[in-house]
Amino acid sequence: MPDFNSTPADLSGWLSYLEQLHPKSIALGLDRVSRVRDTLALRPDFPVITIAGTNGKGSTCAMLERIYAEAGYRVACYTSPHLLHYNERVRINGIAASDDELCAAFAAVESARQQTALTYFEFGTLAAMWHFIEARVDVAILEVGLGGRLDAVNIFDPACAVVTSIDLDHMEYLGNSRASIGREKAGIYRAGVPALCGDPDPPETLPEYAREIRADYRQVGWQFDFTRRNGSWDFDSADLHLEGLPLPALNGSFQLYNAACVMEVVNCLGARLPVPQQAMHDGLQRVRLAGRFQVSGSGPSIILDVAHNPQAAQGLAENLRRMPVSGKTVGVCGMLADKDMTGVMRILLGVVDDWYVAGIRQPRGADTAALLACLHAVAPDARVQGFDDVVSAFRQACLGVGENDRIVVFGSFYTVADVMRVLPETLGDAWQPIR
Repeated sequence: MPDFNSTPADLSGWLSYLEQLHPKSIALGLDRVSRVRDTLALRPDFPVITIAGTNGKGSTCAMLERIYAEAGYRVACYTSPHLLHYNERVRINGIAASDDELCAAFAAVESARQQTALTYFEFGTLAAMWHFIEARVDVAILEVGLGGRLDAVNIFDPACAVVTSIDLDHMEYLGNSRASIGREKAGIYRAGVPALCGDPDPPETLPEYAREIRADYRQVGWQFDFTRRNGSWDFDSADLHLEGLPLPALNGSFQLYNAACVMEVVNCLGARLPVPQQAMHDGLQRVRLAGRFQVSGSGPSIILDVAHNPQAAQGLAENLRRMPVSGKTVGVCGMLADKDMTGVMRILLGVVDDWYVAGIRQPRGADTAALLACLHAVAPDARVQGFDDVVSAFRQACLGVGENDRIVVFGSFYTVADVMRVLPETLGDAWQPIR
């Protein structure tokens, strides 16, 4: 247990302290974090919307956040991980919490926890909810960190729960099959509460658990659905029909599955949080999310995408095919060692011409040799160069492209974050940050 003689003086000090509090970075279970929640008396009197899923969580949170804000509500959103600054995780109406606000929330949790060891994520989750309650928000959107059933976010009962998709990821914690992973994610469902699923073909364990606890289960393609039109889309559920909705301002055909879940959440909570149709339209058109097929610059363009598992890689590949270039596509890839590196690379072989792979300087990061070995295993003749770090790989990639080419940066949040830090100097006036 770390020994601080005084309260950390600033946010950097607090974050360093949080990293030392628990011997493990991930320790699933709700007993410890629930005890501290009760000591803090964290009982939100506003609706909580919980979002789980292998992919699509961030996009779904972002759309909900923007739509409710456009409707005039004070909207809290807690997401993870962050790209550049921890503050990004804790937002109200899209504005990140200040250092002072986070320090106050951390101090409240520290005072309440006494001898209870909390992980970095558990401590942050409690602090976020403390901040939201203090700020008297109208609704809180909480993104699950890992799985669902035993995730710290699950100590707060939702008014509506969403599982966006189920695929193989974090198997060392959630099991090595879609069935076991689906059951873990279904743990965010509650009896009598709308329990949404945005996966058109979920493992049976998900609806089975929902029926077992008598949740109000609703699945895309069944209880609610969407129809794609030319430049718009329609939404249908039992008691809501919307025509001519604008396509979400987030790239990817799969985003309509996320958007359909968002519309059904709005429908389910309509009595408590009514939303005019104009706010739905405005929210879909104005939503922004960094690092999800984020396109910057032109001639060549630079695409940032945090895709780090095969399902997300498939979505990235589809986006790249849907937006072809006359030149080549250069991939800058860095991944964590516990991810399916071979699976991701195999999917992207058909759309990436030249590979620049780099080790990630994090405890879980794959080194350059491991990435090269994975790529050579699936594509012995791939044009590839290895680098010690992501920024070096990116800068070298920039030197080897012309105005008709593009660079796609992918593989992890760390990879995208490293490149984001140097993009302003790389692109100059062409750099357009997400706002």
